[in-house]
Amino acid sequence: MILQALTDYYRRKAADPQAALAPRGFELKGIPFVIVLARDGSFVSFEDCREQHGKRLLARQFLVPQGVKKTSGVAANLLWDTAEYVLGIDTRGKPERVAEQHRAFVVRIDDCLAAAEDCPELAAVRTLLANGITDEMQADRHWAEIVETNPVVSFRLRAETGLVCQLPAVQDAIVQLAKSDDGAASFCPVLGVDDAPQRLHPAIKGVRDAQSSGANIVSFNLSAFNSFGKEQGYNAPVGEAAAFAYTTALNHLLRRDSPHRFQVGEATTVAWSAESSALETNLGLLFNPPKDDPDALTGAVTSLYASIRNGAYVKDDGEQPFFVLGLSPNNARIAVRFWHVGTVASFSERIAGYFDELDIDGREHYGHPDLFRLLLATAALHKADNINPTLAGALVRAILEDQHYPEALLCAAVRRAAIERDVRYHRAALIKACLCRKYRKSHPPQKELTVSLDTDRTTPGYRLGRLFAVLERAQEAANPGLNATIRERYYSAASTTPGSVFATLLRLSNHHLAKLNPGNQVFYEKLLGEVIDGIGQFPAHLDLNQQGEFAIGYYHQRQALFRKREKAPHADAETTEEPQQGALI
Repeated sequence: MILQALTDYYRRKAADPQAALAPRGFELKGIPFVIVLARDGSFVSFEDCREQHGKRLLARQFLVPQGVKKTSGVAANLLWDTAEYVLGIDTRGKPERVAEQHRAFVVRIDDCLAAAEDCPELAAVRTLLANGITDEMQADRHWAEIVETNPVVSFRLRAETGLVCQLPAVQDAIVQLAKSDDGAASFCPVLGVDDAPQRLHPAIKGVRDAQSSGANIVSFNLSAFNSFGKEQGYNAPVGEAAAFAYTTALNHLLRRDSPHRFQVGEATTVAWSAESSALETNLGLLFNPPKDDPDALTGAVTSLYASIRNGAYVKDDGEQPFFVLGLSPNNARIAVRFWHVGTVASFSERIAGYFDELDIDGREHYGHPDLFRLLLATAALHKADNINPTLAGALVRAILEDQHYPEALLCAAVRRAAIERDVRYHRAALIKACLCRKYRKSHPPQKELTVSLDTDRTTPGYRLGRLFAVLERAQEAANPGLNATIRERYYSAASTTPGSVFATLLRLSNHHLAKLNPGNQVFYEKLLGEVIDGIGQFPAHLDLNQQGEFAIGYYHQRQALFRKREKAPHADAETTEEPQQGALI
């Protein structure tokens, strides 16, 4: 199913002239230097084809013959390779091996010359190679860098715009050489036709922490993995056409700056649809927005909601199949971490539901929470290295499948709130989302938490959280400039074993209220009475859900208290105007 979906994506993009997808037998390769030569085969110059991207110089992408599978042995590419292969430059003190590599490269050129009926450009390349390293090459200003870095190089004739390997006559010869001689054709389960099986599948690049030279999804290298005497790729008889299509498609999705690619924990993830859709380019922004563009997430969420509300996903492309593939490195291979299949409409509605669950007071100030900051709210010391590596994948899986969020996620967020004695915006949003989904999917469904303060909610945890926030704010009002409040000392106990501390906190509040002016004193006494009225007896212990509700009740009440209030008409009413965000940054 995965290979079929990727093959279909290749067909779709290959039919798009703007997609610039490589045809069979070719690939897009970053080439930093090109050897410019005259038609008589003499050397002209080394051309620097790197482009400035931010602070880095990146090689320009060229369409070249598909590279061979590199192993510990000698294997040369056709009309492009490293400087050691192409020119025979010894950059690592291994002259015998470099000489062997250069001979292998020249043999590939000779084979291509034999396949091409009349190609003076190839003959010019062969003459250049026969001349060896000349004084003109060594005098070029790029020579020292080429010797030091051993970059990938190719050939271009002077006054021509494309590479030699891109000429029509050369491409025809390459296609002729690419025809397989590996035995009889067999049934290809991906395309459903007979085709010669691919012995070694092309490498997949772009998976984080995988080998820089690429890794494989389909690969066999030990006898224990072989069946019926078949070796390597013949164990999974994927035809050459399908192998090229799915690997080219996946490399295209994983390319640098691809809008289809995003990171979910340790899994490099790609998403695409059967036909072009807004969701396939926005999904990465929804989960993993770029750090240098803080408005990207807001724009993607706004687009998502707008498309759902006006029916675009449902009417236009809502029933189009949609795919999400998560990959992680495993030595020279790539492991499939998760694979989700649905429709554009179903995924859009699930992701919109996820952002609805996250919506909480403060979004107008902080914006929509991104996945990384949510996970950071569960980490010790607020450090990325301390994020549980399994939580990201489990969270995204729950979002895409509309399942319960992992219990470990709620537990980690609640525990960090108790340990750090603080409920910040992202932590509050995460706790609310976990509880909302749990309550929605319970039997029977329970009342979900609201975006802002819910004065009608009577659950013990929520009411106790509100009460704790009011007591803390009264203490702050009575003691301006206080460095530490009851939160630093009592939050953990109040949110887990309220029966053991709230009697003490209420006694302390009498001293705080006595210091207030009459208007503030009346305001806090009325508010305390309203909140306590829904509690009854203080419970001895709060379970995990109620601890989460305690955090949300505390957060909601703090936000409400710090919101600007209109000036009351009576002298004995609360008249203090306080900043909206206050201490909850």
